[in-house]
Amino acid sequence: MPVFADVDTGVDDAMALAYLFASPDAHVVGIASTAGNVPVAQVSINNLGLLELFGIDDVPVSEGAPVPLSIPLRTAEDTHGPEGLGYARLPETDRSLTPYDAAHAWVAAAREYPGELLGLVTGPLTNLALALRLEPALPRLLRRLVIMGGAFDYRGNTTPVAEWNTHVDPEAAAEVFAVWGAAWGLSTPTHLPIVLGLNLTENVAMTPSILGRLAAAAGSPSAQLSVLDDRGTPSAAANPLIRVLEDAMRFYFEFHFDQGEGYLAHLHDPLAAAVALDPDLVRYQSATVDVELTGTLTRGMTVADWRGHWGREHNAHIGVEVDPAAFFERFIERVGPFARGVGHR
Repeated sequence: MPVFADVDTGVDDAMALAYLFASPDAHVVGIASTAGNVPVAQVSINNLGLLELFGIDDVPVSEGAPVPLSIPLRTAEDTHGPEGLGYARLPETDRSLTPYDAAHAWVAAAREYPGELLGLVTGPLTNLALALRLEPALPRLLRRLVIMGGAFDYRGNTTPVAEWNTHVDPEAAAEVFAVWGAAWGLSTPTHLPIVLGLNLTENVAMTPSILGRLAAAAGSPSAQLSVLDDRGTPSAAANPLIRVLEDAMRFYFEFHFDQGEGYLAHLHDPLAAAVALDPDLVRYQSATVDVELTGTLTRGMTVADWRGHWGREHNAHIGVEVDPAAFFERFIERVGPFARGVGHR
């Protein structure tokens, strides 16, 4: 299945890309770099470096807008590290970006694969909003859209009520949901975007033991990461992909630990990648979604009208239930063997 991935890479975005390239049912036809976890230029460097690490050729990477639609950019180096991938270092590469931007890349991919393309967004919705302005028919050209963002009847991770991706560019998120509501209000519900918020993704927590299982599946076992380790202890894994993932995840574990959540890390974006390929991994409930733009305390909050108070058609399938064990089993059985081939492609 052709997949177009819009990412703000990002530790968990990197793991989402690894999952896509490890999946035999996915054909990644393009990557869009979005400003979010780190500035867009660094996101592009990360995406190109990951392709070099994976040994993947002929996948275009397009750079998106450097700032949100209406507000200054806010980034999250405290969460993902100064370059976005924690302690990890990617190989140098002479790969280059496309001459066209991410919004045009979205439109080109959708036109090339009409009715087939799977769209995945794991960062702010800036690029997608700009693409919809270029091509209002984009919703009808996609087979499926999966968005990681929002928090539904659940606490935020950036403000008390707002999730990071939506908070970075709430105007873009509001615009995307408005367009999808208009495009699919009277159409079949299977065309609605699948939205995975914190209420779902925070159930999917990577731990050192699960990361150890991944390393073993790659044939590259190493010392299991521990909260007792010195901060920044480098991975001893022989496999280059496992080494990058362990060094990235160590930073991510440390961040979550410092937030009082334990020595673990939520894999928001890899879950979204998995759902893009197989929606049956998650149970959904349809609703009308909008984004608060003017509230003094609630700006960036995603609001779901579950009971139809607004009198508007549904514009999203909201993920409400997932089996984390089933997800991790699939993640390991795909990424483990893929990692074995890294350095040999």
